[in-house]
Amino acid sequence: MNEIALDIRPDEDHETGAHPIFADAPRSVEFNKLRKRLIRLTREAIDKFGMVKPGERWLVALSGGKDSYGLLALLLDLKWRGLLPVELLACNLDQGQPNFPKHILPEFLTGLGVPHRIEYRDTYSIVTDKLPEGATYCSLCSRLRRGHLYRIAREEGCSALVLGHHRDDSLETFFMNLFHGGKLAAMPPRLLNDEGDVEVLRPLIYCAEEDLARFAEAMAFPIIPCDLCGSQEGLERNAMKAMLNDIEKRMPGRKDVMIRALGNINPSHMLDPRLFDFAGLAGLRNTGD
Repeated sequence: MNEIALDIRPDEDHETGAHPIFADAPRSVEFNKLRKRLIRLTREAIDKFGMVKPGERWLVALSGGKDSYGLLALLLDLKWRGLLPVELLACNLDQGQPNFPKHILPEFLTGLGVPHRIEYRDTYSIVTDKLPEGATYCSLCSRLRRGHLYRIAREEGCSALVLGHHRDDSLETFFMNLFHGGKLAAMPPRLLNDEGDVEVLRPLIYCAEEDLARFAEAMAFPIIPCDLCGSQEGLERNAMKAMLNDIEKRMPGRKDVMIRALGNINPSHMLDPRLFDFAGLAGLRNTGD
């Protein structure tokens, strides 16, 4: 069921001064600014949320989409610079989706000398069997995928599962919870799974989806589209994405303000007595006696 590839070529390309994944990257000033911005924001998240414990091993989830490719490239860049003292193991979970090109990721990773594990688990059949035609598959598909990735992390001795969720993903989740769930919650940068043995890390939490898309295009990553959920229309997340993009178009910079707001919370100005003792205010009132 599994394919493990651990043949590692040198992590450094001394002639180009970069990890081999950047061997064919553009040499333009514009691309260098983009790369530096993504590196800076990724490093900020890693440092601010205390993600790194030197010597640990991270399982980097690689779907074949622009975000996970960008995640891998940025982590390899940080590691090459000596700023990420952890071992990286890339992992793709082949979920049995129709027409999935099984050769692309193994060839890509092997060519770069990146340690990786490819595993096949037919969750596609489970999802399509359990849900009626036309239903949104994302939630069930995600839960099944996450469970397998936790298991693989344990088997590989990895302390953390690293995901490519970015700024826009977190904001979309926040507004989905606000509009449909009646709660204030977003994608956290770091959390512990229910079993308490594997952390989930999101180092791209400050990175803009637009920047990651431009980065992936410039790097010419071999993108693999999702034929399972990517073809579904009318998803709630798509509505949130459209709303946020409209806000950003009319008021540039709002997404950055909003993501920073999620880390600047004033409990006394919200409505949750679990976070602030509103009842206790009566005892602090100045009665004038």
